[in-house]
Amino acid sequence: MFYRPADGHPLPHNPFGAIVTPRPIGWISSRDDDGTDNLAPYSFFNAVAYTPPQVMFASTSAKEDRGDTKDSVANIRETRVFCVNIVPYDLRDAMNASSSALPAGTDEFAHAGLEKEECETIDCARVAAAPAALECKLTQIVKLEGAHNFLVLGEVTGIHLRDDCVKDGRFDVLSFNPLSRMGYRDYTVVREAFELMRPDD
Repeated sequence: MFYRPADGHPLPHNPFGAIVTPRPIGWISSRDDDGTDNLAPYSFFNAVAYTPPQVMFASTSAKEDRGDTKDSVANIRETRVFCVNIVPYDLRDAMNASSSALPAGTDEFAHAGLEKEECETIDCARVAAAPAALECKLTQIVKLEGAHNFLVLGEVTGIHLRDDCVKDGRFDVLSFNPLSRMGYRDYTVVREAFELMRPDD
């Protein structure tokens, strides 16, 4: 089948979100000017550069109490910092709870029953139990086509790795089984890995 997105799609549910899959989940923590912490998952997320290390996430909807966007982007506009927490399989329910559309000024750490710790290089909280957390300083917010689409780019200024996830000198993702989004309400988990050597190696 073929369809033009501008004309809509012929399926009961939009297939676009299930085509680019699996997508890593950036569990974004931020803090507003009043000091209230926020935590929300974003599946339009990835690392985009090594030197300096940089990441991105995209927010694609809005809340009435935040104008043209959601809490995360609104907070980052104010403070210019955020933290990316990596989601392990065993925190899937807490991640899901933090996706609730709660009023601005609500602490999703408390709502999801998560312990927090302070970041080192930025004024922001992070998920204490996360296997890794990337402290970021905002570099750009890019307005994308569409009413509420914003791309947030940040430079990583500090990296936390949980000690039990470092094995034989490598960050071992199979020790915590990262969660990924597949589209619709479907998720998957990384439990297997294999190695491919590049032709030039």
